[in-house]
This record gives sequence, structure tokens and C-alpha cells, in this order.
Amino acid sequence: MCERKLSEAVRIVERREIPANAKMIHGLPDVGLVGVIAVSQIISQLKMVEVAYLDSDLIPPIIVLHNGLPHSPIRIFGQDDLLVLISEIAIPAGFLQPLMRAIVDWMDEKGVETAISLGGIATPNRQNIESPKVFGAGSNELSLKILREKEINIMKRGFLVGSQALILHYCAEKDITAIALLAQSFYNYPDPEAAAAVISALNQIVKVPVNVSELLEKGEEVRLRMRDIMRRTQSELVRMRKSQEYDIPHYYVA
Repeated sequence: MCERKLSEAVRIVERREIPANAKMIHGLPDVGLVGVIAVSQIISQLKMVEVAYLDSDLIPPIIVLHNGLPHSPIRIFGQDDLLVLISEIAIPAGFLQPLMRAIVDWMDEKGVETAISLGGIATPNRQNIESPKVFGAGSNELSLKILREKEINIMKRGFLVGSQALILHYCAEKDITAIALLAQSFYNYPDPEAAAAVISALNQIVKVPVNVSELLEKGEEVRLRMRDIMRRTQSELVRMRKSQEYDIPHYYVA
């Protein structure tokens, strides 16, 4: 087990060897818990194993019990050259920046080839949308080229707030290719249909053999299971002013 202390705030502890040139998928609590639901399905169906976990004094003193054994609530899973970051707790707004900075520093150190953040974009008339659309944003020209080639709608203008904003910003600083895939979603209601939509979009970029029909069939079960973390996440979304994503920038500079 190798501990890499990337900052005074966040430590990433590696439990297994990390492959070079990996692709890393991020699913952190946010609008509609889209990313968390999506990566939970990926981890479960692919039977991925824990390869690293995060430790920090900035998060509440919480452990997650699985089969009676303690685990960090923020972990990295892996299979071959695919890595997945997941959090099983709502992340305090004040912890997001050091967390994402540490993750991006770690990805840079490990030579991660591409980062893909899965999430939702709050849509006021979501209840009237049967098939949520997915939009993309990128950290550099290569990421935008990938989105165009896969015919994924690019968000050309607007605000991003939270983990997706930070992953794109920090990856842009290090010229790491990063993509945010955001599905139309409920703001404060777990949205497995939106999660299925981002998995389908993800499959156009990285082939992940995940059956989304199972996720759709168990939609109500997923909503019930996720309601507590959604409630806590909603409080953090308010603190980070997530509602600003509804705004349109006042001016545009090319």
C-alpha cells in the first residue's frame, strides 16, 4: 500500500498498482445524483475492485461499512485501464477544491490519458422530457474534437458550478484531456434515466459494457436508495451556489 500525500489537505492511498495511460471516469454527488448513479452501475456490472481511496481531515469522520469492513466513502475503482472515482457521501462545498486539485495532480502523476466527468444539468421542465439529452464540455481542443466526432452536443455558453467546473479548470491548467458529460436532469431528485443517458453517451467515447436497461427497470428502487444522499447533497449545492448554472453570461469573449 502506497500513500501519496499530494497536499496537506488530501491524501490518496493506493491499494493496487495503477496502470499508465488509463481513462478515468468521475461520478460525484451533484444535480440529480446523475454521476453517482451512473458510476455505481458501472462499478457493479463490471465488478471493479478498489484500487485507491481518499483520506482527509476536511471531510466528516465517516466510514462506509461493506460486508462488515470499513472503507473510505471516497474511493477509486479499477479494471484494466479504466478507473472510476465515486463518493458515497455528499461532499462538503468547502472540500471540493482541495479534493479536485488532489485528484487532478494524482491523474497527472499517474499519466491518466483522459478524464470523463459524468453529471447532470438541472432542467426546469425535466418531468416533460422522456429521453434526456446529453451535453458536453471539454478542457482543451482535443476534448472538443472528440465530442464533435461522437456528435455529442457541445455546451458553447453558460456556467458550470461544482466538481465538473473544477475538473475542467484544473485539467486545462495541466493540458489533460477532460470531458464533462451532462444529462438533462432533475435538480434535487435522483434521476436514473439521466444516468442511463450519460452512460450511453460515455459508451460513444469509451466502450463500457454496461446494460442501462437494468438501471431503467430499477429506477424507483434507485430513487429510494439515493434519497438520503440527495437530501444532503442538496444542502451542499445551495452552499456552492449551484443555481447559478441557470444564468446566462452577460457578455461573450472569444
